[in-house]
Amino acid sequence: MQLNRRQLFGLLAAGGLTALAPRFGRAQGAPLTKRIPSSGEALPIVGLGSWITFNVGDDPEARDSSAEVMQAFFDGGGRMIDSSPMYGSAQEVIGYCLRKTGTSANVFATDKVWTGNGGEGPGQIERTRALWGIDRFDLLQVHNLVAWEAHLDTLSAMKNDGKLRYVGITTSHGRRHNELEKIMHEHDLDFVQLTYNIVDREVEDRLLPLAQEKGIAVIANRPFRRKELIHRFEDEKLPEWADDIGAASWAQFLLKFVIAHPAITCAIPATTRVDHVRENLTSAREPLPDEEMRRRMVAYIREL
Repeated sequence: MQLNRRQLFGLLAAGGLTALAPRFGRAQGAPLTKRIPSSGEALPIVGLGSWITFNVGDDPEARDSSAEVMQAFFDGGGRMIDSSPMYGSAQEVIGYCLRKTGTSANVFATDKVWTGNGGEGPGQIERTRALWGIDRFDLLQVHNLVAWEAHLDTLSAMKNDGKLRYVGITTSHGRRHNELEKIMHEHDLDFVQLTYNIVDREVEDRLLPLAQEKGIAVIANRPFRRKELIHRFEDEKLPEWADDIGAASWAQFLLKFVIAHPAITCAIPATTRVDHVRENLTSAREPLPDEEMRRRMVAYIREL
């Protein structure tokens, strides 16, 4: 049977051809990477979200603090930064930080189109690009399935014209999974983004296996439920066997669970702190939990 590139890397991601390539890749000292199924491009498995954390308006100190976070992210080997028109001033602040740190060449630029009027999509995308101050996006996604049919047409046309590298669609908070599943079946997507963490695991049943089957990369949002999970467990003791997966904190324990799933390509925790972005990137290193260990992690959380 002849396999195209998407099918080949889809099988690799699903573990079906593990003899042909390692499960993860990494340059010395850099975060582990996984392959984007539609292209084979390697992407670090921890990215940087911008919801709330980069929405700091014109505050100069807050902007410079965001730039320090971004610099630490790139210094640690990170690449994907994700944003949306929904996130207030986050896009403008990202543009400021990219200019201040001189890191535009390093970023895997990821944003969204978010308007109920499909005809407004191209104009919104162009404004977003100008705010980032980049030539083009690597990945654009339809945010929370809003007007998704019209926007997917726009994004697909941009990709065909060489103005965009990857096309995706998102949801969050466990919403509209049935509709997302239908779109994944019927449309040619490079990425989907959805909520996945050690507590919110509904997507394990159908969406993650479907992504592996179809060769679609998966971005996990809300890996900490916006710090809720860290705060919930911070007074609890980590299990002694957390050392076996290299988890020295609850943040690392929770994040390693997410990024170890074979269908997850990248998780995008958001933070305002340099030490936290470094902690998150350190999670993207061996050892990571195997499937048996991930089940043990879930059982431990249930006991708490």
